[in-house]
Amino acid sequence: MKESHDEGPASHVGPESCGDDRKVVGEALTGVHTGQVSSCEITQSGTPTLLSEAEGNIGGGDKGEPSTSPAQSQTLKEGFAFRCMCENSPHGNRDTPCPPVEDGESAGRSEKAQRQSSDMHGRGESDDRVVPEQPAKEGDLNFWTLYERVSAAKVKCEQDLETARGRRSTEGNADKPAAPRTQSRDICAPIGLARVQEVARKDKRAKFTALLHHVTIDLLRESFYALKRAAAPGVDGVTWQQYEVGLEDRLLNLHQRVHTGTYRAQPSKRAYSPKPDGRLRPLGIAALEDKIVQHAVVTVLNAIYEADFLGFSYGFRPGRSQHDALDALQVGIMGKKVNWVLDVDIRWFFDTIDHEWMMKFVGHRIADPRMLRLIRKWLRAGVSEGGKWSETKVGTPQGSVASPLLANVYLHYVLDLWANQWRKRHALGDVIIARYADDFVMGFQHKHEAERFLTELKSRVEQFGLSLHPEKTRLIEFGRFADQNRRKREGCKPETFDFLGFTHICAKKHWSGGFIVRRRSIAKRLRAKLAAVRQTLLRLRHLPLPQQGAYLRSVVRGFLNYHAVPGNMPALETFRRECVRHWLKALRRRSQRHRMNWERFRKWVDRLIPTPAIQHPYPNDRFYAKHRSKSRMR
Repeated sequence: MKESHDEGPASHVGPESCGDDRKVVGEALTGVHTGQVSSCEITQSGTPTLLSEAEGNIGGGDKGEPSTSPAQSQTLKEGFAFRCMCENSPHGNRDTPCPPVEDGESAGRSEKAQRQSSDMHGRGESDDRVVPEQPAKEGDLNFWTLYERVSAAKVKCEQDLETARGRRSTEGNADKPAAPRTQSRDICAPIGLARVQEVARKDKRAKFTALLHHVTIDLLRESFYALKRAAAPGVDGVTWQQYEVGLEDRLLNLHQRVHTGTYRAQPSKRAYSPKPDGRLRPLGIAALEDKIVQHAVVTVLNAIYEADFLGFSYGFRPGRSQHDALDALQVGIMGKKVNWVLDVDIRWFFDTIDHEWMMKFVGHRIADPRMLRLIRKWLRAGVSEGGKWSETKVGTPQGSVASPLLANVYLHYVLDLWANQWRKRHALGDVIIARYADDFVMGFQHKHEAERFLTELKSRVEQFGLSLHPEKTRLIEFGRFADQNRRKREGCKPETFDFLGFTHICAKKHWSGGFIVRRRSIAKRLRAKLAAVRQTLLRLRHLPLPQQGAYLRSVVRGFLNYHAVPGNMPALETFRRECVRHWLKALRRRSQRHRMNWERFRKWVDRLIPTPAIQHPYPNDRFYAKHRSKSRMR
């Protein structure tokens, strides 16, 4: 393990599936626009305008009554109207008028009419934005006294509004960012996560000792609404709709229990899902509150580990999908010198994760004891099957919210860092990697390097309680010259391999005869899906035709959304045709005297079932569009 931590995680963000020498570009940042407030000046003409009373200064007597002539009063009204127009402008200008120029004060005070700054002992506005109030007797509420009080109330309301929004006074601080008063303030949680992400990106060895305060009530609420509403309940039997009743009180109580340490993780409910090979995959359904807390914690931890994970890791990461891994693999095979492909599968990965190694790997970056305690609770919560609780000493429940992130962290230190260093130190030819969860494919230029890597990989994973599947892990000849070499040596076609639902085939371009990787839907899974659709249609055959068509439309559309890649049109047409045929057979079995013929049935099919069409772009187009700084058209 020492070797895998000395060098540290790679700092690049592009997928290494296209080789080490490719340079890619990270994500773009957004900025904010700051404008400049324009000033509004009052032009003096004729008799000077006396506005000192409007700013809370007494110039005409103790009662604050201005002694003005009729001409001066008209000037005051016009100046006040012009000022109100400026204050109500969309730019939010709140400049103060100039103080009066009295007799004997014209010298040294004339610059006040041209600028906003006040002299040291001048009668201008006070330093604070709140205008000092002036006591007045009853009967003295003249025009300027009312204006003074309205102005003071307006400024006070603006200050209260800015305080409620978490901002300081805007005067003199327009270019300073708003600073939170405490770290646990809910409104600053996204800002805090952005700072955590920045630190994690700059310092690959930094440890974070305070992270739980980012788990706020707002984050818990967002996590609740991010869950699937139709998901099966856990051992508590609480559904999403039931928990939504009194949500705020529930989240407040949950937030308090998480931060006080009284939160207890409930065991996962055991369920099984059939695998394509006929075996059953064990799943763990967590309780609803555990899902909420796990989703919030994963959101916080993603800000750290997204800066650490390498580019060829695609499984369960924000902004990445299975098609990104498929695109990277195809671009790497066609763009690099790949002659041998190593298809690797880890046996029972989620059920054999060692808890002690997991906590050590998480401890490389996370030093918050409360966050570590939460992760340890989820790992040791156990499983409930048939009303009986069983302890889980190894593994993490496959199907919980936190399991994908923990699995990525585990493989990041066990496989990714080690494989990346191995190809840099020992490989002489090109080596590519594309990993999605526990399934990954590697491409090698030389066979002896692939065999050496496979031997060392077996001993590497065994040190951490894992093992490779003997049947699914294999080394095959695959690449640009595989077809030619296999036909000369053995007289047969090159072998194929399966990855993320597609069978990868060495093929030739029909227009030029060049090498291309053809992707087709796995035939075994296609047959299994059609058999499941047939059984469902037989069960629903007595429902109205629109309801049956809605179900079949969702199935066909879901299949097309994933499998409609270039070159896979025969599989798309086959799936739709077989689904329609199974639907017609189910309808004809509703009675012995069926009246559904093809002419009548075709109208329902054309109206309800979508036709196949390619929905995904070519792999190189999408890959380079995501990982190049400029468009290929420029």
